[in-house]
Amino acid sequence: MLGQLLGVMEALTPPQLIAVLIIPVLFAIIVHEVAHGWVAKLLGDPTAERLGRLTLNPIKHIDPLGTILVPIVAYVFTGFIFGWAKPVPITWQNLRHPKRDMAIVAAAGPGANLVMALLWGLIVKIGALLPASAAWFSRPLMLMGVGGLYVNVLLMVFNLLPLPPLDGGRVAVGLLPGPWAWRLSRVEPYGFIILLALMYLGVLGLVAGPVISFFTNLISWFTGLG
Repeated sequence: MLGQLLGVMEALTPPQLIAVLIIPVLFAIIVHEVAHGWVAKLLGDPTAERLGRLTLNPIKHIDPLGTILVPIVAYVFTGFIFGWAKPVPITWQNLRHPKRDMAIVAAAGPGANLVMALLWGLIVKIGALLPASAAWFSRPLMLMGVGGLYVNVLLMVFNLLPLPPLDGGRVAVGLLPGPWAWRLSRVEPYGFIILLALMYLGVLGLVAGPVISFFTNLISWFTGLG
């Protein structure tokens, strides 16, 4: 089923593709950031809450370039989602166990994307169960669901790459012994340059592609779409 729906999406015009992806992309990026702030609050840092960032109101999170334009262009031309919202501020000094808790806070974003991918998969399944007479509603719903599933899996896998300042890099810094964590953290100023180089050279696709396929197939099986 997913393969058929992906074929339909590939045939969409750019305006149609944007219409299908805009809501999933916004939710994927915004909920990802809110998850960071919410987990930080649970671990002792109320900074995001005090600044009004624990909200799904997109106005509080949207970066017009990073949240809307870049993800859509990246997906259309590369098949990867590359984008960002305004980072949720975290005051690491407020955390009860800063090194460990920063790793947990970082993991919360990709974790939220995994949950959303599952929910979008269920939306596809619900759309498939609707009667044929409701195709005017179920077809767009299923396409949006497939878009949401893939967008969230792509964002999750992308952010779990062990490269600061990505979430995976921050998780690795939190888990590695002190000297190794320090060395990895020093890569952060060059992280996006390295990432763009890996994307340009095709290495990112070779590394992330099998992981993306694994999670997509797993969610497909779990939601009964396989």
